Amino acid sequence: MSAGRLLPTAVALLTTLSAPVLAQERAIAFVACPIVRDTSKVPCWLSEYRGETYYLGIQSDVSAPFNPPSLGHMALVEGVPKAGERICGGIVLEPVKVSVMPEMSPECDEVLMAEPRYELPFEPPRPPGPSGGRLAFAPPEPPRPPEPPYVARTFELYFPFDGTVDFKTPGALQEIWDYAAAIGASRITIVGHRAAVRLSDGALIEERAGIGRSRAAEVARMFTGLVDSVEKLEFSYSERAELGDWRLRKVSVEVIP
Repeated sequence: MSAGRLLPTAVALLTTLSAPVLAQERAIAFVACPIVRDTSKVPCWLSEYRGETYYLGIQSDVSAPFNPPSLGHMALVEGVPKAGERICGGIVLEPVKVSVMPEMSPECDEVLMAEPRYELPFEPPRPPGPSGGRLAFAPPEPPRPPEPPYVARTFELYFPFDGTVDFKTPGALQEIWDYAAAIGASRITIVGHRAAVRLSDGALIEERAGIGRSRAAEVARMFTGLVDSVEKLEFSYSERAELGDWRLRKVSVEVIP
């Protein structure tokens, strides 16, 4: 085969192999004030970094995948910009993870009035205001019961920066408990992790010491009383701040037949 015919194949292979690396390089991470922009439908959340505005998501309720930050606090924003796509005047980040920083920042209080040019390009899942008992997103379909032979399976629970168990945790734990009950698990091991983030400006921020232990202990406590048939429930944790993105802020739960 000639070199001329090999070249396109080699280029295609290189492009395929480099895609995850390139995606990682495009990711940005920064700490800044969140901004609320009103619209005729629901408010949207934005943030600014290095002279550019980024769209984070819309105001919804606890059933939504995106939970907005809070005015009065800085936010850690992690995401991948989508070139050429804007909502509410901001570049779309997808996927995006937003963590409310615990310290009070009273300067983070910007609310922008609605403007016709910044209308949402989609219909929100529900109208603005209190949900009135109707959540924006329907609960997911229950998974099919596992079939033998049963195998050990590891589940990952993710957390905001410096965050521990919150209102989303019980829903995430339900899948784990359902699997443990279905296979008659004999042991469940829980491992809490602590992480650090390298921001786009080069700064390094670490989660507080002890967060890995707190996450593991709180998740283990939520299993207490639900695991009478499990022979052993144990948890451990890492105090080393692993450098990476939101995927390292987690608790790993292994369910063993």
